[in-house]
Amino acid sequence: MTKEELILCNPLRFMGYKTEDIIAEGGFGAVLARAGIGKTAFLVQLALNALLRSKNVLHISLNDPVNKVSLWYQELFRHLSKSCEANQIDQLWKAILPHRFIMTFKVEGFSVPKLEERLTDLTEQNIFSPQVVVVDGLPFDESAQGLLSDLKVLAKNHSTHVWFTVRTHRHEEIDPDGMPASFSRVADLFEVAIQLQPEGKDIHVKALKGETATSDHSALLLDPSTMLIKDKA
Repeated sequence: MTKEELILCNPLRFMGYKTEDIIAEGGFGAVLARAGIGKTAFLVQLALNALLRSKNVLHISLNDPVNKVSLWYQELFRHLSKSCEANQIDQLWKAILPHRFIMTFKVEGFSVPKLEERLTDLTEQNIFSPQVVVVDGLPFDESAQGLLSDLKVLAKNHSTHVWFTVRTHRHEEIDPDGMPASFSRVADLFEVAIQLQPEGKDIHVKALKGETATSDHSALLLDPSTMLIKDKA
């Protein structure tokens, strides 16, 4: 099975967006869910989809060490390949691995100037130049507005697509647009917001903002056993 065939097996194509990237260069996307529901798994699948299209992905983790992040990729790629009956998983894995770079920060030590400095080190030495950035573990508290605004500028300057995980809470207030309170105050900075919503034994993938929030598209679920996104049908 080729990379192109594996891309076609990725259920993200059912989300109804006109481009594979979902968000434009300089754009922000968010994956919202309570703790333990599958935000990181969803984020990694977005990253894998980009890697399979030979996009350079920078994964920034503010919670987990490099080896744990790498394990997420290995496990989800294995499940994705198995579901598509891939018989060349090792070759495919080796082909996409050079396009991924994992960077870790402590939450309290993360800032845009520090990220800019590390990005400059990578790009000026021709080590790595990201096209997609995923940020896992950023707290969406009262201080997030300024940091996200600065990150937006950085994303536009580097022409990157940026995805974030957003931790929500069970009894959190919801605004009139259906946004959790912790996210609504910064929602204007985001082009796309996707919520993982548990309902019984299922985890539904719900569009809160973006094209699919107002369009008719195939419903998606997150499989609790593999953490893969799948078509509800």
